[in-house]
Amino acid sequence: MKSLTGSLFLASYEDAAADTTAQLQVIECASDLARLADGWHALESSEGSPTQHFIWAQAYHQTYGQEAQVQVLTIGPANAPEALAPLVRRPGVLPRLELLGVHELCEPLDLLFDGQDALDALAEGLINLGQPLWLERLPADSPVITALERAYHRRGLVHRSAAESYPRIPLDRSWREPESHFNAGRRSDFRRAQRKAAEQGGLSFEVLAPTPAELAPLLAEAYRVEAACWKGAEQSALACDVKRGEFFRHYTVAAAERGILRLCFMRLDGQAVAMQLAVECGQRFWLLKIGYDEAYARCSPGTLLMLHTLRYAAERGLAAYEFLGASQPWTHTWTDVHQQCVSLRAYPQKAGALATLVCDGARHAGIQLQKKLGKQA
Repeated sequence: MKSLTGSLFLASYEDAAADTTAQLQVIECASDLARLADGWHALESSEGSPTQHFIWAQAYHQTYGQEAQVQVLTIGPANAPEALAPLVRRPGVLPRLELLGVHELCEPLDLLFDGQDALDALAEGLINLGQPLWLERLPADSPVITALERAYHRRGLVHRSAAESYPRIPLDRSWREPESHFNAGRRSDFRRAQRKAAEQGGLSFEVLAPTPAELAPLLAEAYRVEAACWKGAEQSALACDVKRGEFFRHYTVAAAERGILRLCFMRLDGQAVAMQLAVECGQRFWLLKIGYDEAYARCSPGTLLMLHTLRYAAERGLAAYEFLGASQPWTHTWTDVHQQCVSLRAYPQKAGALATLVCDGARHAGIQLQKKLGKQA
């Protein structure tokens, strides 16, 4: 059965096997989450996004734990889980479980599992909880999608719709000279920007892997540069957004401890005029935050720093340069390759979950009506 925005699976409810429920554990408090660290590390995919890492969930709990109840669902013992779902439970009359951090941080996320059997057990455990799920920005090729659709078959409803993709650049040796991937006009723009930058002072680039002890002044510098562009005027820069700024302070300390943090700068006479906050893991360069000082916009510092870190990633032999976030007009100038994502809403056939379904349906209808009226105006 097809809807206007996705596919639906709906049929009658069947009770699930009790042993699956017995395997499922719900981790909520900070101390239990800490005890899960080693087992979580073991499940982290060698190619997975840093948003799947334990330190991402830990930083979220430290920052947003008072606003949304973290609930990590695991299959198997806490010290060696076979699968886990990093979720949060939103308070309200009709609560639901959502992917951890996607609402606040807008980054894609997936569940973690060791094999199909563990994933199937996790899907069974999720439906047995009897609560609606909203898994926003799952990678479209994730096995989680078919596992949940199979678990909910004849026992509830699953609605799949498109979600924001994120850009990526598959790398090979040719990206050691990133300029070669662009047309003559674009290459000319790069050379012009480089000349203008050199005219303003000593031009240098840095890709730093700071230790926790070295981090504070470098992070403060990165925050300052990011706030010196339009993000500062819109109050969306990390220096202005109190909660996101706090999250990345927690996260970067943990990432520095693991040796995966990369703070990147373009400098003119020693002064930082462009920044990137990134992570290098899983043979990929994951770009989390960028910014530049608009006082130096004539020499395109953000573009020049991007060229430098692309060259760095290729010289390191990394497989891809991942932009994360969402596709933006400026990212189209760099790549037309995207990781597609989907949004999955799941409703077990329980009274509370079905009430949430009705509310979600009414909200969606209202949004569509507003869009239609807006087009007619």
